[in-house]
Amino acid sequence: MKTLVPAVAVWGRTAPSHSITAVMITDDQQTIVTGSQEGQICLWNLSSDLQISSKEILFGHTASVTCLAKARE
Repeated sequence: MKTLVPAVAVWGRTAPSHSITAVMITDDQQTIVTGSQEGQICLWNLSSDLQISSKEILFGHTASVTCLAKARE
């Protein structure tokens, strides 16, 4: 049985220059976190009307970011 996964655009009209390899949404559903093949982690604001805008890009990983998880408080 083949499962279809719909594509989700998280960047608006222009795609980012990195290849997204991991996606996570925070518990409050106000921030999307993406990891990239290039080793970047990007934070995106998600408004209540589902508008997405870039917030921050974190650099420093030397390998692809292949999974994301939230830390405990």
